[in-house]
Amino acid sequence: MKTDTIFYTLLQNLPSVLFELLEQSATLALHYEFSSVEIKELARRIDGLFLPKPEYPQDPIYFVEVQFQSDDNLYWRLITEAFLYLNQYKPQRTWQTVVLWANRDLDPGIPLAYQSLLALASLLWRINTKVPV
Repeated sequence: MKTDTIFYTLLQNLPSVLFELLEQSATLALHYEFSSVEIKELARRIDGLFLPKPEYPQDPIYFVEVQFQSDDNLYWRLITEAFLYLNQYKPQRTWQTVVLWANRDLDPGIPLAYQSLLALASLLWRINTKVPV
């Protein structure tokens, strides 16, 4: 897709853009190497992967999806690709997914089947970080 190439080039050359969009310090980009990876056997491609350099073990992995058209299967695909990557590479660090929307109206909403998983993850994060629920 044409927009994937544009954003791949943008993120490859200006990785700080992702962190600015997340309202984090642009200098965090120095902690990462950006690439687009193919997951073996299924020929699936993650739009972007920010993998922290070894000297930054506390930093999470960022899976990046660029979405410029309507896709009712977005979350199904995105979560599947992230879990396949985690299963294949077994990284010992946290991770997050980021969707860069052309228009927020393109968000089809998180499927019901994943809502309890995400709620549990949020609850566990609060418990583990001792944030009041």
